[in-house]
Amino acid sequence: MRQFTLKQLRYFVVAGELLSVTQAARKLHVSQPSISAAIQQIEDISGLQLFVRHHAQGLSLTPSGKQLLSRTRQLLRDAEGLEKYALSLGEEISGELRLVAFPTFAPVFLPQLLRRFADRHPSVSLYCDEMNQVDIVRGLGQGDYELAFTYDLEVPEDIDFTPLYRFPPYAVVAADHPLSERDSVSLEELVAYPMVLLDWPLSREYFLSIFTHHGLSPIVAHRAKSMDMMRGLVANGFGFSLFNTPLTALESLDGGGLKPLQLIDEARPLSMGIACLRGLRLSPAAEAMHRLARDPEAHGKVFAQLDEGLAAS
Repeated sequence: MRQFTLKQLRYFVVAGELLSVTQAARKLHVSQPSISAAIQQIEDISGLQLFVRHHAQGLSLTPSGKQLLSRTRQLLRDAEGLEKYALSLGEEISGELRLVAFPTFAPVFLPQLLRRFADRHPSVSLYCDEMNQVDIVRGLGQGDYELAFTYDLEVPEDIDFTPLYRFPPYAVVAADHPLSERDSVSLEELVAYPMVLLDWPLSREYFLSIFTHHGLSPIVAHRAKSMDMMRGLVANGFGFSLFNTPLTALESLDGGGLKPLQLIDEARPLSMGIACLRGLRLSPAAEAMHRLARDPEAHGKVFAQLDEGLAAS
């Protein structure tokens, strides 16, 4: 049975990224026929057409080629990680670890976790991005990131999700809002006032669904693309909003006051946790981060004081 070699797959990836056999050969310091033969071998074995050849204009990936390119990138990363792991047995963990996190809780949770990880594994190069849920899922699927810190919000079946904390939603109003003297509020009372909505994919649908589940429809007066902007709009009286990440400060960036209110009505909480592509062999660095993230002592004070506690240890 014929099989691909890592060399052939590496040639395919470089050609797919550059969309040129000539440029791929130049980058890899091999002949053009070597690149072409590798691609042909993969196509013959898989039965797929990976590229459309354009005379004197290079290559373009077919839909099958794009899918295989994404998985092949991850396979090559796995192979590199396995090699580093074999070489580092009995030695300290090293290499690169690429993470992505949901922006609402990342500033509260991640910096202290990264600090603890870096202190334990100083030879690991850490890279962390912040994205909305749709882009996080896409990044994991494409192999851009090994681990993600995110919510259990429409997580596809090919993603493994380990819950850490549960976040119930709650309302936030300005310090001088008519409801600010209260400690709790009903959804029906809230819809009498304008709403400031966090306008991110899936997040907006989640917060609006809390109202529609009870047959209510809020008046969305403003949509914010960042948590800081949402806090500022609320603090300056443009409307209430719904949060589910702990409110670590009762002021917006411009000094406006904020007041959190517990929701009287039933509302589905979200679980924050760590996610990775199902079936993916994690690098030693990613495995170490996965273990550390499940250790409550490695989390920030705000998270350690949550009433909901850990959902997984």
